[in-house]
Amino acid sequence: MNVIDPATKTPGGLTLYGVELPSRLLLGTAQYPSPHILARAVEASRAGVVTVSLRREQARGRTGERFSQLIESLGVRVLPNTAGCRTVKEAVTTAEMAREVYGTDWVKLEVIANDDTLQPEVFGLVEAAGILVRSGFKVLPYTTEDLSVAERLLGAGCEVLMPWGAPIGSGRGLANSYALKSMRAYFPSVPLIIDAGIGAPSHAAQAMEMGFDAALINTAVAKAGDPVRMASAFAQAIEAGRTAFEAGLMQMRDMAQPSTPIAGTPFFNLDPPKSGSTDE
Repeated sequence: MNVIDPATKTPGGLTLYGVELPSRLLLGTAQYPSPHILARAVEASRAGVVTVSLRREQARGRTGERFSQLIESLGVRVLPNTAGCRTVKEAVTTAEMAREVYGTDWVKLEVIANDDTLQPEVFGLVEAAGILVRSGFKVLPYTTEDLSVAERLLGAGCEVLMPWGAPIGSGRGLANSYALKSMRAYFPSVPLIIDAGIGAPSHAAQAMEMGFDAALINTAVAKAGDPVRMASAFAQAIEAGRTAFEAGLMQMRDMAQPSTPIAGTPFFNLDPPKSGSTDE
């Protein structure tokens, strides 16, 4: 059983690619009102990993340089992603550039198929994952909940999977909880991180209660009225959900079951004694 680190009050035991992380919350860095609020949100979330889009930051020019300095100052592990890439070549090239810029062989691999849903393009995803693994990358692929795709990604050398909860930025939570539960049961020893679609702390708690290992949150924090407080709320939700999973959730039943059983309980005669009775 995993234990809770008393220093952070966060359920411990999450290890990805041989690296033990201090939190089961990964935080995206896009769309925040200001760099200052981003920094405070990262601190409030207690996240040990933040994701960064190299393509977006390159487009910012000198602002991108300041952003990179800010991320470095946070003291957390950087997970570059290939957001916006629609072909294998784009994704591989972006990952290689990110390795040079951020000095890490970790990459969140995204190959997008559709502009409306931002659904992963699973055929290109598997191909790109194989290329990057052979080049020494530690690949964390953004994928669907499809079991056959998951098997192919693991076969390509990925040791972590990041299935979507719902389309990116939709805030719909776990849209296909049945399939996600099946995925968790089918790959019990593979680290699974819910990525995309989480819109509320309750969604994150639900994922953790189902046995998922972590969750990646971005829009729900960045676009909140108070991103810093929302980051803290997600940290607490993930901690509560994981702790509940480790403690052992009760099983659902079809019928009611009294918390106090009837069998074996005493029954008392509440009627007053009749006149002339010797009962005391």
